[in-house]
Amino acid sequence: MSKPTISASKDALLQSYQKRLSDDIKSMSNNFHEIIKLCKVDQETQITRATQAEEDIFEMQVRAANMVRAGESLMKLISDIKQYLILNDFPAVNDAIAHNSKLFLNLQDNVDCKLTTLRDELSVDLFELEDEYYSSQYK
Repeated sequence: MSKPTISASKDALLQSYQKRLSDDIKSMSNNFHEIIKLCKVDQETQITRATQAEEDIFEMQVRAANMVRAGESLMKLISDIKQYLILNDFPAVNDAIAHNSKLFLNLQDNVDCKLTTLRDELSVDLFELEDEYYSSQYK
């Protein structure tokens, strides 16, 4: 029964990621379109041009801040997805562990072989040195 729970939570998380992505992109797009609309020149109204310009500048700043917030939210979403993949990609982690284990076992076998060869060579050399030492000492 734990597998459906895991699958359901994974599906819910993926849907949450998709909703966040959709909402942030929609926010960026809508705010950008509204900024573009502010660039058009209106006909004369009851508001003076200076007042209208100040209002437009303020609205542009608010919309630009909204776009920045949506962009930061998208960056956080990317970070969350990367973290999710790193922490929950068990087959890849297991493959990496198995690969490193094989690599280190091979390295261990090579080192053991070299140490055995070195031990044998040292043993032969030591025997020859001892033989030479003891034979020269009694003469």
